[in-house]
Amino acid sequence: MSRPRLCRKIRFSPNVTYFKPQGVPLRLLDIVELTTEELEALRLKNEKNLEQIEAAKMMKTSRSTFQRILTLAYKKVTTALIKGKAIKIIK
Repeated sequence: MSRPRLCRKIRFSPNVTYFKPQGVPLRLLDIVELTTEELEALRLKNEKNLEQIEAAKMMKTSRSTFQRILTLAYKKVTTALIKGKAIKIIK
């Protein structure tokens, strides 16, 4: 039996739910789903310029878990940019 998932602190709610390449209809694009948790990790690390330990504390998670969330977020965003996919932010 796996351990239950902890609630993480998310202090940001985006106004938009999709990002996509210009000039291509959304219905023709593959979609990469980015969770609000992953978006919050990106925001804290890159926009707020916090150190990993500070950002992990703000999200009420361990540093290693924060790193896993951040790595997954970078991978998803990179895939979307390189392969021309849409990004959907899910809550």
